[in-house]
Amino acid sequence: MSRPPFPPFTEETALKKIRAAEDAWNTRDPDRVTLAYTDDSKWRNRAEYVNGHSEIHAFLTRKWERELDYRLIKGLWTFAGNRIAVRFAYEWHDDSGQWFRSFGNENWEFAEDGRMRRRVAQINDLAIDEADRKFHWASGPRPEDHPGLEDLGL
Repeated sequence: MSRPPFPPFTEETALKKIRAAEDAWNTRDPDRVTLAYTDDSKWRNRAEYVNGHSEIHAFLTRKWERELDYRLIKGLWTFAGNRIAVRFAYEWHDDSGQWFRSFGNENWEFAEDGRMRRRVAQINDLAIDEADRKFHWASGPRPEDHPGLEDLGL
């Protein structure tokens, strides 16, 4: 299975790769998202280490059971060869109704087939009031005309 665009990345293809990842994660579908990673993909997400498809799928399932009404925006930080660095922010609420904005950085490394073989994520959570939310769109991918991170001051 391959996932274009393929490395080495240009600015244009890095931006396409980032938007494809953002759109997939905004589906909150672990089956779909897991396919973008190599079978032996290695992650560090916060302090948790995740390896391979079954662990990635389980991780994403737990994540989206806890992080309700999840909305994500990613932005390019830099790229070189088969690596992309991304800034991101996402908003969600827990089962008590408390809203959060989670933000941070991810470092990605890709295999030749365009699937991600390594993901390192540093994430911080900020409790926010619902009135302070900035990500307002229906469930699913962010509309093309919705502001990005820079436009929102993030």
